[in-house]
Amino acid sequence: MEIKNLSVHFALFRGVSRVLNNVNLTVREAETVALVGETGCGKSLTAKAILRILPSPPAQIDSGSVMFRGEDLMKVDEAEMQRIRGKEIAVVPQDPMTALNPVYTIEDQIITMMVWQGHQKVSFRDMVQLGRDKATRKELLAKIIPVLNSLRIPSPELLLGRYPIELSGGTNQRILIAMALLRDVKFLIADEPGTGLDVTTHAKILDMLSNRIKSALTSTLYITHDLAIAKKIADRIAVMYGGSVVEVGRTEDIFARPMHPYTVALLRSLPTLKGGIGEGIPGMVPDYVHPPSGCRFHPRCSNRMDICPGEKPEIIEVEKDHFVSCYLYGQGS
Repeated sequence: MEIKNLSVHFALFRGVSRVLNNVNLTVREAETVALVGETGCGKSLTAKAILRILPSPPAQIDSGSVMFRGEDLMKVDEAEMQRIRGKEIAVVPQDPMTALNPVYTIEDQIITMMVWQGHQKVSFRDMVQLGRDKATRKELLAKIIPVLNSLRIPSPELLLGRYPIELSGGTNQRILIAMALLRDVKFLIADEPGTGLDVTTHAKILDMLSNRIKSALTSTLYITHDLAIAKKIADRIAVMYGGSVVEVGRTEDIFARPMHPYTVALLRSLPTLKGGIGEGIPGMVPDYVHPPSGCRFHPRCSNRMDICPGEKPEIIEVEKDHFVSCYLYGQGS
C-alpha cells in the first residue's frame, strides 16, 4: 500500500479543521510498519481514510491517493470498496467493548462476518435464513475453533455462545484479532489493539498477533503511541506529528539514529531504569483549525530556524531507507 499526499479536513462550527496534511507512507509486501505519535496526531484518522469510513459530513478527503495492489482506493466505487474491505483488508479495532455488538453472541457475530464479508447490503430475511442454516454454521465453526485455539482462548466452544459483556476485555480483544485473521487478507490494520488491557495480557496478545502476521506474511500497519511496542513488532517505523509523517526508517535506525527533532524528543521522553522519568516535550499538539504554518512542529522545536514557519519541508531520503521531513537536512539552503 502506498499513500501519497493524503489530506483530510473537518468542517466544524468554529472553522475548518485541517488534520491530515499531505500524509506519505508506504507499507511493502509482508512487512509491518508501526505508525507512532502522540494522541491526536492523526494515526487512527489515517486508517479510517484508507478504508474510506470517515463520517461525511463533517469529514472530507481533500486530496491524495491510496494505491493498493495497483488500484487507487480513493477512486473505486462504494460497492468495490465494500468488497475490498471485506475480502482484502482486515482491521483490529482499538476498543473491543465498542467494536463488538452487545446483543449478539460471539458465534453469531463471527459467522455473520464470515458469510457476508464483502457484500454491500444484507437483508433481514437473509440474516434469518443464515441463522437457521445449521450446515453452514457447522462448516464455519470448523474453521473458527482452530483460530480461537491458536490465540489461546480457553474453551472456545463454550465461549462462542456467550455475549461480549460476559467476557473480559482481553478475551474480547482476542476475538477481534481472530475475526481479522479468519480471512485470508493481504493487508491488516491494527489500531492500538492493546488499549485498556493490563500489561501481561497486552504482551501475550501482541506476541500472538505478531506470530500470526509473520506466519501468514501479511502486510500490516500497526498504529500505536508506544515506542516500545513499535520496536518489538515493526520492520519499519513511521513517526507522525500534527497530521504529517515526519520520519520513516528501519526500526533499528530510528532508535539508533533518530533525525527529526520530534523523533529525538519522543525517544528522550521514554522512561528508563537508570534515568527515571523521561524529559517530555514542551507545548501541545497543534490546533488544527489554526495550525502553525510550515513545519507544524516548529513552535515546540528546540532546533527551529527562520525557514521553518515558511513552506512545509518535503520528506526526503537522508540515508538509505531513512526519510525525514526537516530543514536541518539541506532543504531550502
